[in-house]
Amino acid sequence: MGIVHYTLSQARRILKSASLPAAHLMTAGWAPYSRLILIRDQAGWVIDEEMRELEGITTRLGIRQADSRWLSASRQQAVFYGTQFFLLADEWINSTHHIGMAYFHGKPGTGFREFDELYQRLVHYHEKITRIQASHSEMRDCLMATGIAPEKVHLIPIGINLSCFSVQTPESKSHARDHYGIPQTAVVVGSFQKDGVGWGEGREPKLIKGPDIFIQSVERLKHRIPELFVVLSGPSRGYVKEGLEKLGIPYRHFLLDRYPEVGQLFQTLDLYMVTSRQEGGPKAVLESMASGVPIVTTRVGQAMDIVQHGKNGFMAKIEDIEELVHWSKWVLDHPSDMKSVLEQGRQTAEQNTYEKQLPLWREFMKGFVSVRS
Repeated sequence: MGIVHYTLSQARRILKSASLPAAHLMTAGWAPYSRLILIRDQAGWVIDEEMRELEGITTRLGIRQADSRWLSASRQQAVFYGTQFFLLADEWINSTHHIGMAYFHGKPGTGFREFDELYQRLVHYHEKITRIQASHSEMRDCLMATGIAPEKVHLIPIGINLSCFSVQTPESKSHARDHYGIPQTAVVVGSFQKDGVGWGEGREPKLIKGPDIFIQSVERLKHRIPELFVVLSGPSRGYVKEGLEKLGIPYRHFLLDRYPEVGQLFQTLDLYMVTSRQEGGPKAVLESMASGVPIVTTRVGQAMDIVQHGKNGFMAKIEDIEELVHWSKWVLDHPSDMKSVLEQGRQTAEQNTYEKQLPLWREFMKGFVSVRS
C-alpha cells in the first residue's frame, strides 16, 4: 500500500480547521505544548491508517491529544502532520506550534518536480520544524543533508498491526479463494496499492509506484505461467487494469471498506510483487511477511532496511524487469525451499510491530509534547 501526493490547494485544505472566538477561549488555558494534534489526510488510505496507529501509540505513552479542529484556535501546542505535503502551503510557517511530520519518501533530483519543491521548502524552513519521522535510512540520510539538526530526525519505520494478519495455510488459502471468487488452480500474484494519478479511475500511471514495471513483469511471467492470475486492491488502478486486459491476464480488483480486510486478501496469494521506483514503506513488505506470503520487491524504501535477499524475501534493482521476473519465477518454482524464508519473514514482521516501536516514539516525543505523569 502506498503514500498519497497532494496539490497545493489540497495541502492548504489539510491545514484548515474550524476557528471560533469561543474556541480561542477554551484553548487559552492549555499549558504550552501539552496537547498533540494529529493531522490526517482524510483520504481513507495508508496515511489515515498510520495516524490511527499513532493515536493509539501516543495514548499509551500518556500524551494528551486534541482534535484537529482545535488547530487554528490554539497556540503553542504540538502538531504532527501525517504527510510532508503541508510544506507546500505557507500557513504553518509563522505558527506558534511545535511542528512535526512524517517524511516517508520524496528524493530530490529523481525526476519528480513535486519532490524537488518539497525538499527545497525543507531546506529553507527546517529551523521551523521540531520533529521529522523518516521511515527508512535512505530518507533519513536525505533529510540530514538539508542542514536540519540531527536530533530532529528520527528513524521510525512504517509498522504493522499483527492482529490483522495471520500466517497463510493451505486451508486458509482455499477458503479465501472461494470467498473472493479466485480459481483454486491459479498462480496468484498480488498488488495492493494506489498507482494511478488522482482519485478517479487512475488511467494515468503514477510512475513512482512502477505500474508500468508491474505490467511488463507480469507479461513476461504470463509467458512462463499460463495460469497466472492477479489480485488488485487500492484506489485508482485503471492503468494496471487496462494493461492486464490488453495482455489477457485474468484479475480481480477489490476496493476494501476497512484496512484490516487486506489481511484476508493476502490469504489468496502465491506471491506479492512491489515494482516501485520510490517508496516510504512499502507497507506491503511487512504485510506479506506477516501473512507468510513470499515477497519480491524492488530495492526501495524500508525494504532496503528489512529485506535480506534470500533469507526473508527477495529484492531486485529498481526497473530491473528481468530480475523481478527471475526471482518471482524462482519463488513459484521452489515452494519446498520457502519454509525458512517465510518463517524469517514472519519474525521480521514481529520485530516491527507498532507495539515494538513504543520506545522509538517515546524518544521522538521528548521535547515535542509533554507527557502526563
